[in-house]
Amino acid sequence: MAVSVKIPTQLREATEGQSEASVDGSTVGEVLDALYARYGELRSRIAEDGGLRRFVNVYVDGEDIRFLDGLNTPVQDGDEVTILPAVAGG
Repeated sequence: MAVSVKIPTQLREATEGQSEASVDGSTVGEVLDALYARYGELRSRIAEDGGLRRFVNVYVDGEDIRFLDGLNTPVQDGDEVTILPAVAGG
């Protein structure tokens, strides 16, 4: 199943400048694992201890996975996964 993953600007350094990637997976966790296999540096930027970093939000077709099944949230062919790390500043 091909899923489109949107890469935000602040993470593109880890994805060779790519703003979007198409990867296979049946859950958000599988999609992210496929993304990490392609862009190894990305894992250290968004994941820790087998999960997501505290301030990284992931959405499937606009729905926050924290309110679904987390990394076990199912995805279907054509879904759009968006990674959105929180940005701090003042």
